[in-house]
Amino acid sequence: MLIISMVVYFSKLLVSRARNCKLSNMADHVQAGVSQVCSRFHRAIELIGSRWTGAILRTLLQGRTRYASIKAAIPDITDRMLSERLRSLEAEDLVIRSVVPDTPVRVEYELTKKGRELQDALIEIGNWAERWIPLEAPAVTRTEAGAKTSVRHRHAKARSGN
Repeated sequence: MLIISMVVYFSKLLVSRARNCKLSNMADHVQAGVSQVCSRFHRAIELIGSRWTGAILRTLLQGRTRYASIKAAIPDITDRMLSERLRSLEAEDLVIRSVVPDTPVRVEYELTKKGRELQDALIEIGNWAERWIPLEAPAVTRTEAGAKTSVRHRHAKARSGN
C-alpha cells in the first residue's frame, strides 16, 4: 500500500513537471474528459514504481555502496530480486556497477547523473510518506504467532473448564 501511495504522489509530481506532457488545470479535465497519459510519464512510473526500486534508489542516494550494504539496508529483499533490480537500473542508465579488483573482489553501485536527478522527487515522496503513511506494526513471526495462538488456546481452554 505504501508503494502504491508513493507512486500516486510521484505520478502527480512528474505530471506537474512534465514538459511535452502538460497537465492543464483540473477544471478543464472535468469538462473536457480525461487526457491521455504521456508515454514518457508512464514509462518513468513503471520504472520507479517497480517493487523495491524506490528503496534501492533511496539507499544509493547516500553514495557509492556495496551490494551487501544495499541488501542490509532493505529488509526482506531477496538476493535474486536485488540483483534483478540493480541490473534493470543499470540498463536504464540510472546505476553504475563497478568491480573493484581487490581480494576478495568488491562490487559497488552508485547512481549516475540521471539517477541522482531523481533525488528531489524521492525526497518529496519520503516527506509525503512521513506525513501520510502510518508506521506499520512489526510483523509477527510464525513462532510468535504460534505462541500467541497457544496462549489464547490455553486461556480459552481454562475458561471452558477443559
